[in-house]
Amino acid sequence: MKIELRENPSLARWLRNWLAEVARIELTLEIQDDFDRILDHLLERAVEDALGRIREIIQAIDVLQHNPLIGRPVSADTSELVIGRRGRGYVALYRYIEQADTVFVLAIRSQREAGYGRA
Repeated sequence: MKIELRENPSLARWLRNWLAEVARIELTLEIQDDFDRILDHLLERAVEDALGRIREIIQAIDVLQHNPLIGRPVSADTSELVIGRRGRGYVALYRYIEQADTVFVLAIRSQREAGYGRA
């Protein structure tokens, strides 16, 4: 079944509104270090499609655009987004500033790592 937006103005209007209501995502400079550490670990273990794993993390973080409050609270102003599970599990620490409608991703780690080392 194919739906043409120009033939369904109410759906087109809903889609425009939905796309306009997204939070901005900002990555801190240190996130590059986190991705490098994760990628190094995956390559050391000869994990198949290591870059695909990084893409999966990024795609999961994109969920915060529409659901910035989805994470579990860590402190008064930070939350964690749980990404994947077991050996493919990661956690992203982030802060959502509602007034600016912006998510600041502060750190990313494997679920098996203890703590963030910073943040």
